[in-house]
Amino acid sequence: MSEPSTSSEFLPSDGTSNEANPDRPQKLIEWLLAGFGLILTLIFVTVLLEPKGQAILAVVCFGLFLLANRRRGRGTTVFLAVLSVLTSFRYMFWRVTDTLTIELSIESFLGLLLIIAECYAVTILVLGYIQNIWPLNRKPVPLPADVDAWPAVDVFVPTYNESLSIVRTTVLACTMMDWPSSRLRVYILDDGNRDEFRRFADQVGVGYITRTDNKHAKAGNLNNAMRHTDAEYIAVFDCDHIPTRAFLQVTMGWMVRDKRLALLQTPHHFYSPDPFQRNLTAGTRVPPEGNMFYGLVQDGNDFWNASFFCGSCAVLRRSALDEIGGFAVETVTEDAHTMLKLHRKGWESAYLKLPLAAGLATERLALHIGQRARWARGMIQILRVDNPVLGRGLTWAQRICYLQAGGHFLFAIPRIIFLLSPLAFLLLGQNIVSASPLAITAYALPHIALSVAVNSRMQRNWRHSFWSEIYETVLAMFLVRTTLVTLVNPRRGKFNVTAKGGLLEKGYFDLGAVYPNLVLAALLIAGIARGVVSLIVVDNDLVTFQALLLNSIWATFSLLIVMAALAVGRERRQTRALARVRASIHAELRLPDGEVLSGTTRDLSETGADLQCALPRTVPNGCPLEVRFHLGGEELVVPAQVLRSYQDVIKIMWAPRSIEDEMRIVQVVFGRADAWANWSNFKTDRPMVSLWRVLVSIRGLFRLPEGAKSTAGRGLSVKSGGGATVQTFVASEASAGEMEMKS
Repeated sequence: MSEPSTSSEFLPSDGTSNEANPDRPQKLIEWLLAGFGLILTLIFVTVLLEPKGQAILAVVCFGLFLLANRRRGRGTTVFLAVLSVLTSFRYMFWRVTDTLTIELSIESFLGLLLIIAECYAVTILVLGYIQNIWPLNRKPVPLPADVDAWPAVDVFVPTYNESLSIVRTTVLACTMMDWPSSRLRVYILDDGNRDEFRRFADQVGVGYITRTDNKHAKAGNLNNAMRHTDAEYIAVFDCDHIPTRAFLQVTMGWMVRDKRLALLQTPHHFYSPDPFQRNLTAGTRVPPEGNMFYGLVQDGNDFWNASFFCGSCAVLRRSALDEIGGFAVETVTEDAHTMLKLHRKGWESAYLKLPLAAGLATERLALHIGQRARWARGMIQILRVDNPVLGRGLTWAQRICYLQAGGHFLFAIPRIIFLLSPLAFLLLGQNIVSASPLAITAYALPHIALSVAVNSRMQRNWRHSFWSEIYETVLAMFLVRTTLVTLVNPRRGKFNVTAKGGLLEKGYFDLGAVYPNLVLAALLIAGIARGVVSLIVVDNDLVTFQALLLNSIWATFSLLIVMAALAVGRERRQTRALARVRASIHAELRLPDGEVLSGTTRDLSETGADLQCALPRTVPNGCPLEVRFHLGGEELVVPAQVLRSYQDVIKIMWAPRSIEDEMRIVQVVFGRADAWANWSNFKTDRPMVSLWRVLVSIRGLFRLPEGAKSTAGRGLSVKSGGGATVQTFVASEASAGEMEMKS
């Protein structure tokens, strides 16, 4: 093959050869293609069509989605996300340029509110696509083969007013983590300064740290503990988050390997049902609310080096915390704000999508609302006092991830606007979108359909379609004041501890937690009724008929979401003090006479277990026995007694005689490395099936428990697992505008 020519005809105008700049033609082609793509994008977004032409384009776009959606792979997902974004931008361009009228009228004002809400929704949609488009799926890395090279770890278990029965289990599990005992130091951080906790710490041989005040709540508690400890790494567990034995061995490999890593976060998995799972008919068939964040969002953040610290189930590097002055105290979400400060200093974060600890979910809707109100206040505070878009130290991708996280909690006002907008026409006669119903359908439907379909593809089994609307509707009316007050005065508000662990002897309808949505439902029913009557009775022209039909359909969908949100307020009985964990583990039951029975557990709890077991004879109630488990090559023997037996099932109750017996129980129930391996065991989302489950959940609203009664305006007394009485109240915080939980 001949040598390439170097004659002047191949020299670029600056006199340098192509051989010296081999990438220049390629870059030129890339720039030309990018420019061409930008031109096509602008044409697609800005060239408006008549309703029939737009309808044809909408069909083409959705047909393209259906064809591409048959292919797997991230590249296809990126393409479909771009298609969704372009369709949404086209819709918004049409809304702003062709339907918006600016004049001094109620109609114009209401129309402006709707278009602002739509701009917010599209912005959050685009930011979410960017954030979640390429989950990293990080895998664990091994620790050094020389165990003597493993570093020291301080384990912090902060507590304030939780019962010892809850904290006890977590502390015992922490002491059993597989790590050299000389380099594992567990501390109870007791902001309640309670003698029983001090005695328990002495009994099990862990550290006990307290202080004379509760300044800065949890963040202050953690910072105080840092002043009394010195290990290179800090693991933090909320007092109800119970780690598996493998937690440190799985997580610490990355911390040792990457010296710029300030955080390794793992999921917050909950072994007890949240209010949506407990109270909704279809609640157990859809992923829990938190799965979306811990299954997809955090994994997407990890790709951009933007994983957040979530306050628990994480390992942090002490030197990184020292550089920023400890845990952040300026907001009530000290966890995310701490990581924001670390990212600004150039520290990196990592996320392992492996549930290595499990905790208690909020058990009552009122408590859930209070917890989410604190989260909303904290994230909005971050936007106001340390805005991630501004300032130095963050990459553009990190800014997007933090902006999306904080901006998401501004959803309350837009959500209410979307729910109530059809009533502007149905009840007030105000046409807030200046366009024909056909045009609205032709432009809005592809925007909505593609955003639902693409999100369904991305979220898979982490979040099912339409359930985000239910979650947001439950919270929206309560968060309006929180949002407005925090935007105006971000320094207001305080950290509130979410009460967990309790019994509920009788089901009831928590009117105090859902009354705003009752008002919304009444308004929507009135609007739909008027729309239907007008469609049937009044002799309307074609355009008015279409407008009535479109707004009635819109209001009906809003009503379905509101009614599903109301159904969450139907609190079901909870007669078990401790949640049961489904698990299939082989066990041997040794009876007092020496006979050994072989069985398999069906479920486990801290108090006992159900086992499938071939019973050759009747085992009397109260009969003592020993249960032997073989886990990880280790035999664990736990004393127990028979509660009852029938057919091939035997129910037993643990009968621990010592701390060591308690530790074995914790290890069997919570400490197994694969204890929570099935946390994502939900079917992949199918939007129409998901919509049907929303409808099924609404049916539960009309099947109230026997003896149900309203508890509006008064406290609900429940017994905690430790026997203490806890009073939970729902109140509107006049000074800060959030649901406050007082105990």
